Amino acid sequence: MAKDPRFVYTPEELAYLKESRALAEAGMSPYASRHEDAIYEGSTPEFPDPLRPAYVRDVDRVLNNAFFNRCMDKTQVFPFYQNDDVTRRSYHLQIVSSLSRKIAGALRLNTALAEAIALGHDIGHTPFGHGGERMLSNLYHEHTGRYFNHNVHSVRVLRTVSNQSFSLQMLNGVLCHCGEKAFVRYEPSACESFDDLDAMMTRCYENPGESQNLRPCTLEGCVVRICDILAYLGKDRQDALTLKVLGKEQYNLPNNVIGTNNSSIIANVTTNLLKNSIGKPYIAMDPEVLEGLNQAKALNSQQIYTSPEAHEKLDSLIAPMMQRLYERFREDLLAGDESSPIFRHHVHAWVMEFNEGYVQNSSPDDIVVDYIASMTDRYFIDVFNYLYPDERVDVESLYHPYIS
Repeated sequence: MAKDPRFVYTPEELAYLKESRALAEAGMSPYASRHEDAIYEGSTPEFPDPLRPAYVRDVDRVLNNAFFNRCMDKTQVFPFYQNDDVTRRSYHLQIVSSLSRKIAGALRLNTALAEAIALGHDIGHTPFGHGGERMLSNLYHEHTGRYFNHNVHSVRVLRTVSNQSFSLQMLNGVLCHCGEKAFVRYEPSACESFDDLDAMMTRCYENPGESQNLRPCTLEGCVVRICDILAYLGKDRQDALTLKVLGKEQYNLPNNVIGTNNSSIIANVTTNLLKNSIGKPYIAMDPEVLEGLNQAKALNSQQIYTSPEAHEKLDSLIAPMMQRLYERFREDLLAGDESSPIFRHHVHAWVMEFNEGYVQNSSPDDIVVDYIASMTDRYFIDVFNYLYPDERVDVESLYHPYIS
């Protein structure tokens, strides 16, 4: 049967679109990633639609991933606040994406690849932010001797749990995004195959802190790694001001070369990055700018990340709850108890219907980790209350209200 002509380009229309794509790519830096160089597992697919070449499809697949949607109710820094002005994980992804596209575009890099990496980089993050990540890693390590890292898990969610096809370059950027440690210069490090990617992931599972040693294989990945820092550095201070963790007199960074607030930090560091990176096979900044970033990060750690508001109730309340849920779901999985939420809400959920080999190809601990890491903050508490009604946590008393 012939395809409806309303959904097929005429030869003239196709030629116009191809010419537009060719003109755009002709203006790209010689160091930019080309769509035709994207590597996929198995045979590399053809992309006949010029509007959706390789990395553009990567973007679309992240945005339409069910696990991406859950990021809207996951903690960025401050848990237990019913406040629409406080950053959640999905908002952070949007900020990183916006910054990455701007910088990649200015350097004539592949903006679609930068966007795909940025949108997917935290899709595997746990509920309750880095505190939840630490708790889940401790439990996973006790049972398997391996460590949980949100960057590694983001790749697992995109590639294994979701059972979707993404380019090697995009997945490598997601894996190598962790920017807790900044550098004067970011140069791509080779990752030529999915075997290389698997080896990198294995090292992260086996060696704590290995994620900080990874380097992206593309300049677009390097851009995202820096933008991850820029996206949270000043924004976390804004959130701290909103929640009165910081007073007005504490909000501005004191005498910092990169600026004193969110907007000036982004503007100044972006300008310095571009000045040092135009036409170069690397992304760089001045040493004093790096020092300013490190000073700001250290101050954030002192004033915000170790504050009671960022950690209150996590270790005392959430850690025991997570241990109970981990052990319960592991037992239910091994017993084949299909009445358990791990079957009803995860293994047999609609998002897993197209992943027939998931259970057979995953260990029980990996499946438990997949489930817990996918939870939103509120769902985590709800499922605990459902399984342990006699130990029910009063959600209303747990969350700080928007109006008080």
